[in-house]
Amino acid sequence: MTETLLLVGVAAAVVFLAVLLIEGALRPGYNPIYHTGSELVLGERGWIQRANFLQAGVGMFAFAVGVHQALNSVIGAVLLAIFGLGLIASGVFVPDPIRGYPPGAPTGTPAELTWHHQVHTAAGPVMFLAILGASLALAGRLQGPWQLYTVFTAVAGLALTVSTAVAWQRDAAKTGLIQRGLILVYLGWIVLLGIHLV
Repeated sequence: MTETLLLVGVAAAVVFLAVLLIEGALRPGYNPIYHTGSELVLGERGWIQRANFLQAGVGMFAFAVGVHQALNSVIGAVLLAIFGLGLIASGVFVPDPIRGYPPGAPTGTPAELTWHHQVHTAAGPVMFLAILGASLALAGRLQGPWQLYTVFTAVAGLALTVSTAVAWQRDAAKTGLIQRGLILVYLGWIVLLGIHLV
Protein backbone atom coordinates (compact mmCIF):
# COMPACT_ATOMS: atom_id res chain seq x y z
CA MET A 1 0.00 0.00 0.00
CA THR A 2 2.84 2.42 0.84
CA GLU A 3 4.45 1.89 -2.56
CA THR A 4 1.12 2.44 -4.31
CA LEU A 5 0.48 5.70 -2.48
CA LEU A 6 3.96 6.97 -3.29
CA LEU A 7 3.60 6.06 -6.96
CA VAL A 8 0.23 7.82 -7.13
CA GLY A 9 1.96 10.97 -5.90
CA VAL A 10 4.81 10.53 -8.38
CA ALA A 11 2.36 10.05 -11.27
CA ALA A 12 0.31 13.10 -10.22
CA ALA A 13 3.44 15.28 -10.16
CA VAL A 14 4.57 14.04 -13.59
CA VAL A 15 1.11 14.62 -15.10
CA PHE A 16 0.93 18.10 -13.59
CA LEU A 17 4.28 19.10 -15.07
CA ALA A 18 3.44 17.61 -18.46
CA VAL A 19 0.07 19.37 -18.71
CA LEU A 20 1.52 22.67 -17.48
CA LEU A 21 4.30 22.63 -20.06
CA ILE A 22 2.25 21.32 -22.99
CA GLU A 23 -0.76 23.57 -22.40
CA GLY A 24 1.54 26.54 -21.84
CA ALA A 25 3.27 25.91 -25.16
CA LEU A 26 0.12 25.26 -27.20
CA ARG A 27 -2.47 27.67 -25.77
CA PRO A 28 -3.21 30.55 -28.20
CA GLY A 29 -2.39 33.96 -26.73
CA TYR A 30 -0.60 32.47 -23.73
CA ASN A 31 3.08 33.26 -23.11
CA PRO A 32 4.68 30.67 -20.77
CA ILE A 33 7.66 32.96 -20.20
CA TYR A 34 5.39 35.74 -18.89
CA HIS A 35 2.15 34.14 -17.70
CA THR A 36 1.99 31.92 -14.62
CA GLY A 37 0.41 28.49 -14.47
CA SER A 38 -2.66 30.01 -12.84
CA GLU A 39 -3.68 31.83 -16.00
CA LEU A 40 -4.07 28.46 -17.75
CA VAL A 41 -7.32 27.89 -15.82
CA LEU A 42 -8.86 30.74 -17.86
CA GLY A 43 -10.40 30.59 -21.32
CA GLU A 44 -12.22 27.85 -23.19
CA ARG A 45 -9.60 25.22 -22.37
CA GLY A 46 -9.22 26.35 -18.79
CA TRP A 47 -10.94 23.19 -17.56
CA ILE A 48 -7.80 21.23 -18.48
CA GLN A 49 -5.59 23.09 -16.02
CA ARG A 50 -8.36 23.17 -13.40
CA ALA A 51 -8.55 19.38 -13.63
CA ASN A 52 -4.76 19.27 -13.51
CA PHE A 53 -4.70 21.21 -10.24
CA LEU A 54 -7.33 18.88 -8.77
CA GLN A 55 -5.61 15.63 -9.77
CA ALA A 56 -2.29 16.91 -8.45
CA GLY A 57 -3.89 17.88 -5.14
CA VAL A 58 -5.47 14.45 -4.68
CA GLY A 59 -2.17 12.84 -5.67
CA MET A 60 -0.35 14.85 -3.01
CA PHE A 61 -2.76 13.57 -0.34
CA ALA A 62 -1.84 10.02 -1.35
CA PHE A 63 1.86 10.95 -1.41
CA ALA A 64 1.61 12.49 2.06
CA VAL A 65 0.20 9.25 3.51
CA GLY A 66 2.85 7.20 1.70
CA VAL A 67 5.66 9.43 2.98
CA HIS A 68 4.33 9.18 6.53
CA GLN A 69 4.29 5.40 6.29
CA ALA A 70 7.78 5.27 4.77
CA LEU A 71 9.53 7.90 6.90
CA ASN A 72 7.27 8.21 9.97
CA SER A 73 7.09 12.01 9.75
CA VAL A 74 3.75 13.43 10.85
CA ILE A 75 4.86 17.03 10.29
CA GLY A 76 6.20 16.26 6.82
CA ALA A 77 3.01 14.43 5.89
CA VAL A 78 0.72 17.19 7.18
CA LEU A 79 2.66 19.84 5.27
CA LEU A 80 2.53 17.76 2.08
CA ALA A 81 -1.24 17.46 2.57
CA ILE A 82 -1.49 21.25 2.95
CA PHE A 83 0.46 21.56 -0.30
CA GLY A 84 -2.14 19.27 -1.89
CA LEU A 85 -4.97 21.31 -0.43
CA GLY A 86 -3.45 24.44 -1.99
CA LEU A 87 -3.40 22.74 -5.39
CA ILE A 88 -7.07 21.80 -5.02
CA ALA A 89 -7.97 25.36 -3.99
CA SER A 90 -6.12 26.64 -7.07
CA GLY A 91 -8.33 24.46 -9.24
CA VAL A 92 -11.61 25.29 -7.51
CA PHE A 93 -11.22 29.06 -7.16
CA VAL A 94 -10.67 30.55 -10.61
CA PRO A 95 -8.69 33.80 -10.94
CA ASP A 96 -9.90 36.80 -12.91
CA PRO A 97 -8.71 37.52 -16.47
CA ILE A 98 -5.43 39.32 -15.96
CA ARG A 99 -2.29 40.56 -17.71
CA GLY A 100 -3.63 40.12 -21.22
CA TYR A 101 -4.93 36.58 -20.81
CA PRO A 102 -7.25 35.26 -22.08
CA PRO A 103 -6.83 37.30 -25.29
CA GLY A 104 -8.77 40.53 -24.90
CA ALA A 105 -8.24 40.74 -21.13
CA PRO A 106 -6.80 44.02 -19.85
CA THR A 107 -3.05 44.26 -19.42
CA GLY A 108 -1.72 44.53 -15.90
CA THR A 109 -3.67 43.71 -12.75
CA PRO A 110 -7.22 45.08 -12.37
CA ALA A 111 -7.79 47.49 -9.47
CA GLU A 112 -10.68 45.40 -8.16
CA LEU A 113 -10.43 41.63 -7.92
CA THR A 114 -13.14 39.10 -7.12
CA TRP A 115 -13.08 37.08 -3.91
CA HIS A 116 -12.39 33.84 -5.76
CA HIS A 117 -9.37 35.46 -7.44
CA GLN A 118 -8.09 36.48 -4.01
CA VAL A 119 -8.57 32.94 -2.64
CA HIS A 120 -6.70 31.52 -5.64
CA THR A 121 -3.88 34.03 -5.15
CA ALA A 122 -3.64 33.30 -1.42
CA ALA A 123 -3.35 29.55 -2.07
CA GLY A 124 0.01 30.01 -3.84
CA PRO A 125 2.12 31.29 -0.93
CA VAL A 126 0.48 28.82 1.48
CA MET A 127 1.23 25.80 -0.69
CA PHE A 128 4.81 26.80 -1.46
CA LEU A 129 5.56 27.54 2.19
CA ALA A 130 4.03 24.18 3.07
CA ILE A 131 6.20 22.26 0.60
CA LEU A 132 9.23 24.19 1.87
CA GLY A 133 8.40 23.10 5.41
CA ALA A 134 7.79 19.53 4.27
CA SER A 135 11.20 19.32 2.61
CA LEU A 136 12.91 20.63 5.75
CA ALA A 137 10.96 18.24 7.97
CA LEU A 138 11.76 15.25 5.77
CA ALA A 139 15.45 16.14 5.42
CA GLY A 140 15.93 15.01 9.02
CA ARG A 141 14.50 11.59 8.14
CA LEU A 142 16.84 11.03 5.19
CA GLN A 143 20.50 10.09 5.03
CA GLY A 144 23.55 11.03 2.97
CA PRO A 145 23.00 12.41 -0.53
CA TRP A 146 19.21 12.34 -0.16
CA GLN A 147 19.39 14.57 2.90
CA LEU A 148 21.68 17.01 1.06
CA TYR A 149 19.44 17.00 -2.03
CA THR A 150 16.37 17.66 0.11
CA VAL A 151 18.04 20.57 1.91
CA PHE A 152 19.17 21.95 -1.47
CA THR A 153 15.57 21.65 -2.68
CA ALA A 154 14.37 23.69 0.28
CA VAL A 155 16.99 26.41 -0.26
CA ALA A 156 16.40 26.61 -4.02
CA GLY A 157 12.64 26.48 -3.50
CA LEU A 158 12.72 29.36 -1.03
CA ALA A 159 14.86 31.47 -3.36
CA LEU A 160 12.55 30.79 -6.30
CA THR A 161 9.43 31.44 -4.21
CA VAL A 162 10.75 34.88 -3.29
CA SER A 163 11.87 35.50 -6.88
CA THR A 164 8.43 34.54 -8.20
CA ALA A 165 6.69 36.84 -5.72
CA VAL A 166 8.97 39.76 -6.63
CA ALA A 167 8.56 39.12 -10.36
CA TRP A 168 4.77 38.98 -9.97
CA GLN A 169 4.67 42.26 -8.05
CA ARG A 170 6.84 43.96 -10.68
CA ASP A 171 4.89 42.39 -13.58
CA ALA A 172 8.23 41.14 -14.90
CA ALA A 173 8.50 39.68 -18.39
CA LYS A 174 9.96 36.40 -17.05
CA THR A 175 7.48 35.79 -14.22
CA GLY A 176 6.14 32.60 -15.80
CA LEU A 177 9.61 31.21 -16.42
CA ILE A 178 10.68 31.80 -12.82
CA GLN A 179 7.51 30.18 -11.50
CA ARG A 180 8.04 27.15 -13.74
CA GLY A 181 11.52 26.81 -12.26
CA LEU A 182 9.98 26.84 -8.79
CA ILE A 183 7.40 24.21 -9.70
CA LEU A 184 10.03 22.02 -11.37
CA VAL A 185 12.32 22.13 -8.31
CA TYR A 186 9.62 20.95 -5.90
CA LEU A 187 7.74 18.51 -8.12
CA GLY A 188 11.02 17.08 -9.41
CA TRP A 189 11.98 16.42 -5.79
CA ILE A 190 8.64 14.73 -5.15
CA VAL A 191 9.10 12.47 -8.17
CA LEU A 192 12.66 11.48 -7.27
CA LEU A 193 11.94 11.06 -3.56
CA GLY A 194 8.88 8.94 -4.28
CA ILE A 195 10.86 6.66 -6.58
CA HIS A 196 13.64 6.43 -3.99
CA LEU A 197 11.24 5.46 -1.20
CA VAL A 198 9.57 2.80 -3.32
